[in-house]
Amino acid sequence: MRVAVLIKQVPRFEEMSLGADGRLRREGLELEMNPYCRRAVAKGVELARAAQGRCTVFTLGPPAAEEVLREAVAWGADDAVLITDPAFAGSDTLATSRALAQALRREGPFDLILAGRNSVDADTGQVAAEIAELLDLPMLAGVRILDLHHGAVHAHCEQDDGWLDAEVRLPAVITTAERLCPPCKVGPEGRAAVRPEHIRPMGPVDLGEGPWGQAGSPTTVGRVRVLEVQRRCQVLGGDIAAQVRQAVDVLRRAGALDGTAATELAGSVPDSGAVTGTAIAVLTEPGRPRIARELLGAAARLAADAAARVVGFSLEDVDPVEAGGWGADEVVALQGSAVEEDVAAAAAQWCSEHAPWAVLAASTMWGREVAGRLAARIGAGLTGDAVELEVADGRLVCWKPAFGGQLVAAITASSPVQMATVRPGVLPLLQPRRAEAAVETRTVAPRGRLHVVERGRDDELDVLATARTVVAVGTGVLPEEYALLQPLRDALGAELAATRKVADRGWLPHSRQVGITGRAIAPCLYVAVGVAGKFNHIIGFRAAHFALAINSDPLAPIFEAVDLGIVGDWHEVVPLLVRELTPAESAARS
Repeated sequence: MRVAVLIKQVPRFEEMSLGADGRLRREGLELEMNPYCRRAVAKGVELARAAQGRCTVFTLGPPAAEEVLREAVAWGADDAVLITDPAFAGSDTLATSRALAQALRREGPFDLILAGRNSVDADTGQVAAEIAELLDLPMLAGVRILDLHHGAVHAHCEQDDGWLDAEVRLPAVITTAERLCPPCKVGPEGRAAVRPEHIRPMGPVDLGEGPWGQAGSPTTVGRVRVLEVQRRCQVLGGDIAAQVRQAVDVLRRAGALDGTAATELAGSVPDSGAVTGTAIAVLTEPGRPRIARELLGAAARLAADAAARVVGFSLEDVDPVEAGGWGADEVVALQGSAVEEDVAAAAAQWCSEHAPWAVLAASTMWGREVAGRLAARIGAGLTGDAVELEVADGRLVCWKPAFGGQLVAAITASSPVQMATVRPGVLPLLQPRRAEAAVETRTVAPRGRLHVVERGRDDELDVLATARTVVAVGTGVLPEEYALLQPLRDALGAELAATRKVADRGWLPHSRQVGITGRAIAPCLYVAVGVAGKFNHIIGFRAAHFALAINSDPLAPIFEAVDLGIVGDWHEVVPLLVRELTPAESAARS
C-alpha cells in the first residue's frame, strides 16, 4: 500500500507582526508544520506501517519548507518530496493544487492521499478538494475515525455542526480532523538527524509545462486591512460583590448589555435586475435555509451592481415565491444526488452552458468541497472564507481574513468565472422582496463512489455566528456544572461556546469551539468563564465588541485579551452577576 501525505509550513501566530507597509513581516518569523497536517502525517505513517507499505510526504514551498519534511521523515515517513523553485512563487490554491496533483501523478500511483482539513494561516480548506477533482478521486473531509480494510475506508467524519459515517473505496483523498490521532511532533535534534537522501527536490522541469506560480494563479491579493483590536485590559480587584457591581456598570455604559454597541446592516433584497445576460450562481447546501438566504441576498445586491441575474441551485423542494423573495431570479432544482463531487459536476455543466459572472457557496465542509471541485473543473479563481463582497471596476472583490483574522485582504480573480465561499453568519438577512423565481429541474448523475451510511446533526452552525452574546467555558468549568451557568445565559440571552480543550474532551460539540481551529465570531458581548487564555482561543473572539473574563488567577493570560476582568471563583461571581443583571433583583437591593 502506498500512502501520500500533503503538508504545509505555516507561521506561528504568536510570532506574527506587520511592517510599516502593512505586510506580514517574515524575517525571523518562526515557522512550523500546520497543526492539521501533523495528524495527517501521524495517520499516514501508521497506516503505511500496518499495511507494510510506504508513506511519502509532499509539500510545495520555499527551500526552508524542507524543515517540515524533515519532521515528517523523523516521525516515520519513508521519504519526502519538496516542490520548490522561484517559478512556484505566488501560487494560489489552484496553482498549488495543480503542482501537487502533477507531483502525485509523477510519483504515484497512491492508494490513499491524506491532507489536513485546512491550513490555519489561510483557512481555505479547498486544496484537497481541488486535488481530488484534478486526480478524479472520491474524497472524505474532516475524518475523525478511520478504519481501513479490504481496499475501502470506513470513516466517521466531523462536520461543521454534525457528523457523517461513510465508506469509500480506494484510491481516495482524505482530510483529517484535529482529533483523529496524536500529532506528529519531533524536536530539532530529531529533525537534524534526517539524511538528505530522504528528501527529493522537484521543480518545474520535473512537473512539465505550467504555467506555475503567479502566472498560473487566477486569484490576486490586493489591498490589506489590519484588524487591530484595542482592549481595555482593566482587571478589577478586591471585594467580589464590588467587582461585579462595577463590571455591570461598565457593561451598561459600553452598550454591551442592550446591544446598542452592535451594528447590523439593514435593508431589503433589491428588485430583480437583468432578466437575461450574465448570472451570479449560488450553490445552496441542503438543510441550511438561513445560510441560503444570506447568500441569495448578497448575490442580489451584487447583481444590482453587475447587471446580472441571480440563479440559485437547490437540492431540496423549491418554493418559487420564497426563493424569489430571498433574491433568486431563477432556481435550478437538482435531483438525484447531494454528494459533493456529483453536485460539482452538475454545476460545471451548467457553467459551461451559461458562463456565469460569479459563483458563491458557503464556507461549510459541503460548500468548500463543491466549490473547490468546481473551481478545479472550470479553472476558476476561488476565494475561500470571504467575509465581505463588493463590485469594483466590473469585477468581484472578496475580502478574506488571513493569519488568524488579524488582517483582511482584498482578493480578485482574473478567470472568466469568479468564485467565493462565504463565512456563514457574516452577511445580513435582508428583508424579502416580492418576487417569484423561475424553476428549472435538472438531474444529477450519481457516480456512486461514496456511500453515506448515516449522518446526524448535533448543533446548528449559525447559532454562534448570529449570537449577540456568548458565554465561553474553559476546562475551569466541568460539564456537570454547565447548568449553573444557565441563569447567567438567561439573563444575557447568551449562547454557550468552548475552548479547544473542552471540545477535545467531548464536553461540548466541535461546532461550539472558538479559536484558530474552531470558529471566529463577533458578538456584542463575550464572557469567558474559567478560560485560561491561550492564543488559539483568543484569536477566535477578537472581533467581539466587548469581552469580559472571570478567572480566579489574577495573572491568567485571558486578562490581557479582554476589556474587563473579574478576579474570583466563578462559582461565587456568576450568581452575583445574575442578581445584578436581573432588574427585579437589582431594584430590590437599591
